[in-house]
Formats: sequence, structure tokens, C-alpha cells
Amino acid sequence: MSIGRTDLNLLKVFEAVYEDRNLILAGKRLNLTQSAVSHALRRLRELVGDELFMRMGKGMVPTGRATAMAPILLDSLRRIEDALGVKPFSPDASRRRFVLAANDHVTEVIIAPLSRALQKAAPGVDLVIRPSTRLDLAEQIDLGRIDLALGIFSQVPARLNSRTLMSQGESILMGKGHPASRRKLTLRDLAKYPLVTLSVGGEEEGAVGGFIIERGLARQSEMFDRRALETALLESKQVPRLRVTVPHALAIPALLRDTDMLSIVPASLALALAKNGDLIRRPPPYQAGSETMRAVWHRRDDHDVGHVWLREMIAQTARAAEEALE
Repeated sequence: MSIGRTDLNLLKVFEAVYEDRNLILAGKRLNLTQSAVSHALRRLRELVGDELFMRMGKGMVPTGRATAMAPILLDSLRRIEDALGVKPFSPDASRRRFVLAANDHVTEVIIAPLSRALQKAAPGVDLVIRPSTRLDLAEQIDLGRIDLALGIFSQVPARLNSRTLMSQGESILMGKGHPASRRKLTLRDLAKYPLVTLSVGGEEEGAVGGFIIERGLARQSEMFDRRALETALLESKQVPRLRVTVPHALAIPALLRDTDMLSIVPASLALALAKNGDLIRRPPPYQAGSETMRAVWHRRDDHDVGHVWLREMIAQTARAAEEALE
């Protein structure tokens, strides 16, 4: 076996499983899913030619080969960490501050539940939220002033990396007493009743096709599928009236209250805003597109253990938000 062909991250998996004797606990320590730990352990078994750990009850028991390997491997890992100055990231003891870029939709749907999760898992970790609508977003990521940007991006330059968080369609919101609240929405309703839409930048800010491109990063400016709406109404020779366009999603409930307006918003936002009972959500009466929310960061942070941990926490929170839509 050549050490040059060995993924040294597998040794961290060995360490965690050996010390915790449980795949779930090892995964929590490494911020990996149980399946990811199992996959890594399988690769290590193939590499070594030994089972290394045998399942017994709910735990894992090391084989004789693993027991013989452990003292040398664990001591070597400690020496490597000491030589490199690498300290294992401990969420429960960390006092790190992360700067995220997000709009108020993402703050409502992702950041709020993330903050509650951090309160339990990492009470000393602080979050600072910057607006993802700022025109120098890409520059702030390049300069290291923003750790992660969360949103919908159609284009990510090579110097940045990204991770898919969730996909969602659109919903239509209306006040509880709206004339159409007791029946299925129709295309005629979307032409008859004025609309509230979300937009964080138009052509005057350089938006093209609903996206603003800056330093190679294309972020969404219009938070609804305008083309799908206009195409659907064009077929019936009707035109929508965009009566109010706002940059802040959390202003929508106040705008819809005691009016006959409708609002087209991302499905996860509609679910969150309708929870208090003042608003009603409905599926659109046309085929709207699906948008994918992503986390974007600079590649220099790819292997930062704290950064990796936070990305996984965000991904778990987003998965829960997506599952709530089903």
C-alpha cells in the first residue's frame, strides 16, 4: 500500500469510530452523516484489508487489527495536528463569529431556525447577517468580509464554490378575507386583482433576465417567475398589474392586509408568512419554474473545519425547510 494514494481524512474517521464506538456519534463529531461515515469506513477497510470494526448491538467493536493500529495512528494524528497548528473545531466550545449574506426571505426560512439550532449545539458561535442585495456582494466574499452568501444564483465563478440547499416553486398569498380565498385561484384572478411582487433590483441596477451579475456572480433580483406569469396570461389575452414592488419580503403581510391584492412569493416564504393565520397561501394557476437556493463561499474556505461545520448545519436546516413544503 502506498501512502501517496491514501486519503488521510479516512484516518479521522477511524479515530472517531474507534473512540466513540458508534457511527452516529462519530458522524456528529465529524459533522458527517451516518452514511458518509459508513462509506469512509468501507474505503478504509478496502485499503487495509481488514473489517476493522464489527457491529455488536448498537455499537461498533474494533478488531484485533484495529486495536493494534490505533495507538500508532492516533498518536500520529496528534503529532500532525500539533505540527500544523491545527486545533479540532469544537462547536460547543467555539467563540467564532460568522458573517452571512442573506435577504429577509432567507433570514426567515433558514437563518432563524439555524440560530435556534446553534443555541443548542454551539452557544458561543455568533452570526452577523449582511444584506445579500448589496451590489458589492461578490467583492465582499473575495475580500473575506462575508463567509457565506445564501440565495439563488444562476452563475458562480470558478474562484467561488457552492452547495445546493433546497429547491422550491412559488405560492400565491392573499389576505384572509380576500374575495378569492374560498375557492381555487384562476388566471383571471391574476389579471383582475393587483399584485405585490418582490424585486431587489431592476434594469437600473443592471439586472438582466431577473439576475444581477457582478464580478462573475449572478444573483436573483426578481423573486418570482415573471416570464411564466406573463406567458400564461398572454395566452388568455390578459395582462397582470404589478401594483406594488418591494425589496423586503417581510413587508408583504402589511401590504396584503385589508386589500384585494395577491402576492407571488417563493413557496417556503409563503409557508412561513401564513403560519400566523392572517394570510392564505395557494398554488399558482399556471406552471411556474422551480428555483434552487445555494450557499456560496470562497474556495479558500473549502477545508476550514469551522466553515465546513457551519455549511453542514445550514444544509440540515435547509433540508428541513424543504421537507416542510412536501
